[in-house]
Amino acid sequence: MSGLDLPSVRRQFPALAEQEGDWVFFDNAGGSQILGRVVERIVEFLRTSNVQLGGSYAPSRLAAERVAEGARSVAALLNARSPDEIVLGPSTTQLLDNLALAMRFAAGDEIVVTNCDHESNIGAWRRLAERGVVLREWKLDRDSLSLNLDALTPLLTHRTRLVCFTHASNVLGTIHPVAEITRAVHAAGAQVCVDGVAYAPHRPVDVQAWDVDYYVFSLYKVFGPHQAVLYGKRDHLLSLANLNHYFIGDHEIPYKLQPGNVNYELTWSLTAIKPYLDDLGPAAIAEHEERLASRLLDYLRHKRDVRIIGLATADRATRVPTISFTVENRHSAEIPPAIDAHHLGIKSGDFYARRLIESLGLQDRGGVIRVSMVHYNTVEEVDRLIRALDSVL
Repeated sequence: MSGLDLPSVRRQFPALAEQEGDWVFFDNAGGSQILGRVVERIVEFLRTSNVQLGGSYAPSRLAAERVAEGARSVAALLNARSPDEIVLGPSTTQLLDNLALAMRFAAGDEIVVTNCDHESNIGAWRRLAERGVVLREWKLDRDSLSLNLDALTPLLTHRTRLVCFTHASNVLGTIHPVAEITRAVHAAGAQVCVDGVAYAPHRPVDVQAWDVDYYVFSLYKVFGPHQAVLYGKRDHLLSLANLNHYFIGDHEIPYKLQPGNVNYELTWSLTAIKPYLDDLGPAAIAEHEERLASRLLDYLRHKRDVRIIGLATADRATRVPTISFTVENRHSAEIPPAIDAHHLGIKSGDFYARRLIESLGLQDRGGVIRVSMVHYNTVEEVDRLIRALDSVL
């Protein structure tokens, strides 16, 4: 039995409580359902403190404190040392574009990117080639479908400034050893920028324990509103160029990296995420998600003509419950519409990890079919999906 009280968990998500027995959401890697208490705080802010910050009058002071509390809560969620190390923005893509713009690279500096990340953590850096930056590619190991540290070592030189990689693949679900990779990169005199989008909904984030330089993920995939967070070590953020108005000082972090400021009501709502996750406990979440993944992977392993793309086992230490597969002689785009009639939400495609899909030779087949689960999904929902898949595969 799961250590989670799933009926209680599901009651905390309006979409699940209101659609019980109707739609099942298995596209959580694209965006999770939002906590009811997050929605309540958004409404509360707009009703009681929807004013500009910086005033001496009471509603403005209240708004400022709520926004500051939101940043403090996100800092705690990532175990950052200070809210000054937390940059908020509308999306992971935008935050990484901003970071690439603000970093002070010189012609001849080298950046390592992978061929398996979401394009957000590839494209932003590849565009720097226009400024004379040299890009090197760390390729996924075709046998293990993971990033091999031995393959990274030859790419590191005295000119390497930054290594960009994903914590967990949004297609494969594979968890990469961030702390180990970071130690190797630091030993070579470079920094890391880690995409945690596919990891953060499933496991605790601890930027201090991993000693990462930059870490970024989307909060709307971690049961929050459509917002994202970029962590950067304080000294690194201070060294970045100002992206805000000319009169904002280089020392004013994170404000100099938040042009136009943050969304006030969404930032206040972020205070609801960490208490919710703390109440459930990371061990209970991981155990339940492993059970969900095991159920689906056991089925897919024994299904003729199905190829699992990624690890075929559900070990919580090595993967998250984002599961991709293809069907022999079937275009991947055929499958989700056939599942729609069963009120099950899954998707197909490259999921913006196009370089990965191309490297696996799957682009012409429509990429993969992806089922991405989180802790509020149930074994019964997985069984419902299995029955639906049986009817169409």
